[in-house]
Amino acid sequence: MLSQEKIDRINELARRSKTTGLTEQEENEQHELRNEYLAKFRSSFKSQLQSVKVVDPEGDDVTPQKLEKAKRNNPHYRS
Repeated sequence: MLSQEKIDRINELARRSKTTGLTEQEENEQHELRNEYLAKFRSSFKSQLQSVKVVDPEGDDVTPQKLEKAKRNNPHYRS
């Protein structure tokens, strides 16, 4: 994830945008920080999903084939 410093800056800019407003430079910074945050969040979430194994009540693996294929294509995945 992002460093705490960057998260704090995102929050500071969000507060200021609601109260006093932002300069054009600050708006650009806010946009860039949000995009970076979202990219890291999506990557982390995708990684979490690829570690899921779906099991039915009888204990059989019923993980969707699309997920299995994504796991096989992920160079960081270890089965």
